[in-house]
Amino acid sequence: MKIGFIGAGSIGSAMIKGLIHSGINPDDILVKGGRSNRTKELQKELNFKIVSNIIDLRDTDIIVIAVGSLALKDVFNELKEFVKNQVIVSVSGGSTIEFMQSYLPNHATAFAIPNTPVSIGEGVTGISYAKEFNEGQKELVKDVFERMGKLIEVPEEQLGIFGTVAGCSPAFIDILIEALSDAGVLNGLPRKLSYEAVIQMLIGSSKLAQQSKGHVAQLKDQVTSPGGSTIRGVAALEENGFRNALIKAINAANNG
Repeated sequence: MKIGFIGAGSIGSAMIKGLIHSGINPDDILVKGGRSNRTKELQKELNFKIVSNIIDLRDTDIIVIAVGSLALKDVFNELKEFVKNQVIVSVSGGSTIEFMQSYLPNHATAFAIPNTPVSIGEGVTGISYAKEFNEGQKELVKDVFERMGKLIEVPEEQLGIFGTVAGCSPAFIDILIEALSDAGVLNGLPRKLSYEAVIQMLIGSSKLAQQSKGHVAQLKDQVTSPGGSTIRGVAALEENGFRNALIKAINAANNG
């Protein structure tokens, strides 16, 4: 299987890293980068192949488009000149299936939104497929994307908010990690130990929530004993609008 990339910015490079770290042979990844030296620097690290022109991707099985939205028209104008059997997946903001089909009618096109943890195989990607996709082509996409984490099929009209929740929230979690670590330091923990404790707590809590068959509220209830320290902390979060702050952050990111 050969995988082509058009663009190696933040999300493109994260995907390339995730695929190579999953065991994909770097020789099977062909990348057409932009005018910056970012692709060349990344290639020195990961040893994938750099191609000079988009048409050099004509022998790949799947092409991932990871360019800025302003470049999409130029990219699809080039793709329509040679694409035949390749599956096309755009991870570029501003893509729609209707847009892609206007250049590649009746072709297997899909719009996907991954988040940056794909770089370590722990990402989540929402994807919407054009009706032209057959099961074999979907299996090809799954084979690629599930190497980088979880792939979830989402109706296209819900893909935007899915991408906001999955794609913007890592930054919010980074702020949460920093704030919890600050609280640990304020109360006497060394900074390194505080970060270590917080990060491992989040990993463990996330895995427990993922494996639990009940509502996450039940997990919270299990550790909030009457009059205990955890319920006092929960009350302080409610008093200071913790939930509302997160909801407003998602709304601002999604509607800004």
